[in-house]
Amino acid sequence: MSYNSYLWLKFIHYAAFISWMAMLFYQPRLFVYHAENRDNPEFVKVVKKMERLLFNAIGWIAFIFTILSGLAIIIFVKPDLMKVGYFHLKLTCALLLVIYHFVLFYYLKQFEKDKCTKNGKFFRILNEIPTLIMLGILYAMINMAQGA
Repeated sequence: MSYNSYLWLKFIHYAAFISWMAMLFYQPRLFVYHAENRDNPEFVKVVKKMERLLFNAIGWIAFIFTILSGLAIIIFVKPDLMKVGYFHLKLTCALLLVIYHFVLFYYLKQFEKDKCTKNGKFFRILNEIPTLIMLGILYAMINMAQGA
């Protein structure tokens, strides 16, 4: 793979990751609004649509492009990354984000069926998780770039 192709692959990976993180940050905020306004059917109707569109139109697409471009980088361009300790931290954090993604999907389905009993405070706390995981990814990336 040419260096120019590698740069485009990294570009796709970073753009997809940023888009995915945007969804991971905002989806729980919509859940907060939903949980705190269950008694307002008109609002619930609107927020359900927003939740579904955000997850399906941005979340899944960004998730898939992030994972596939990341795997392509590992397999075709930089297989030696698997020997770098900080890369293992990055992969662990990425796996945690994948799990978090499916946790959000679970709650999306619960809200769609009007079966979610969690309150706004729960989703406010849940909303902090991707920030902490992202910090782990950034820490690993900075240390990998420095050759540590």
